[in-house]
Amino acid sequence: MNDSSWGAPPGAGPPGRSGYWSPSGRDPHSPLRTEAAPAPAGYVREGGDASQTRPMPIVPDAPGGDQDDRDGRAAGRPPGDGPRTGGGLPGPSAGPEATPAPVGPAPHGRSRSRKRAGRDLRAAIGVGVGLGAVILASLFVYKPVFLGVIVVAVVVGLWELTSRLAERKQIRVPLVPLAVGGSAMIVAGYVRGAEGAWVAVALTALAVLVWRMTEEPVNYLRDVTAGVFTAFYVPFLATFVAMMLAADGDGPQRVLTFLLLTVVSDTGAYAVGWRFGRRKLAPRISPGKTREGLLGAVAFAMAAGALCMHLLIDGGVWWQGLLLGLAVAVSATLGDLGESMIKRDLGIKDMGTLLPGHGGIMDRLDSLLPTAPVVWLLLTVFVGAG
Repeated sequence: MNDSSWGAPPGAGPPGRSGYWSPSGRDPHSPLRTEAAPAPAGYVREGGDASQTRPMPIVPDAPGGDQDDRDGRAAGRPPGDGPRTGGGLPGPSAGPEATPAPVGPAPHGRSRSRKRAGRDLRAAIGVGVGLGAVILASLFVYKPVFLGVIVVAVVVGLWELTSRLAERKQIRVPLVPLAVGGSAMIVAGYVRGAEGAWVAVALTALAVLVWRMTEEPVNYLRDVTAGVFTAFYVPFLATFVAMMLAADGDGPQRVLTFLLLTVVSDTGAYAVGWRFGRRKLAPRISPGKTREGLLGAVAFAMAAGALCMHLLIDGGVWWQGLLLGLAVAVSATLGDLGESMIKRDLGIKDMGTLLPGHGGIMDRLDSLLPTAPVVWLLLTVFVGAG
């Protein structure tokens, strides 16, 4: 910061004393100046003596002062008395008797605004345990109950996604045909397999086109394109979970393998990335993800895949689990990055607030949805459709 910014003209005073004025207002090194010099900008005369000047208190540029001034008022100090942000130097005193506050650590008890990051860990753990209990109970007690869990998750996810599209982009995606058609996709995939799922997808897309015709034609193409994308992104990908569930004998085990590998992949990525992460994986999309975290996801998922194929899947071999884990780690990471792209385009952090500590349903489905067809396909290749 130059001297003129503090109110003293450049060159005033002798060399080595730039920015200082004598108490009499005259330059003591200039014999020709005998009259009182005018006060420089930012100084006022004290009393009636024209030879006495004192500095004026600094008025902050923005209303309310800077953060240090606000903290000073809370601690009982006059504004401007103490270290200022950016320079680390004590500002001019607020009055003739005030002395500069010492530069150093803030006194005990002084409030400071702190940036809080992360999620509520207790809420996240509680919600995760609750969801896990519901999934396991419905999965192994009665298959149609778990099918209903999939339908509920899909409908809520559709509602979250269409709501965010309308709020942030003014894209009007018809929710009713998507919810009805999405539920039909899941049931059709469970009952009739891939053939039934494709028929339901085609009918859902047609329903979206017709439903949107009941409104004005402005942005019709944009809205129906987003609607067809939503139909494929949420309910169609979830249909592969229903198709895994429909396998005779080990259907629930296949779904459990799919869920475990995805969760283990995410956990490995987080643990290794938090501890060893240095190089960013995709900084423009998700700055928190690292290449080391991806390696952790691959290692954890491959180990879990070998165990799951050997212990849970009928006819499975451990080396098949290694390939399955590798594929899951890649697809789960891509799915997470894909939803991060969507949320960045929408300018939001989470798709919803339904799950405390997690965000919305779609924030939990981001890595599961694209992983479902990968696991279904590889299990069909390795051990058959069941």
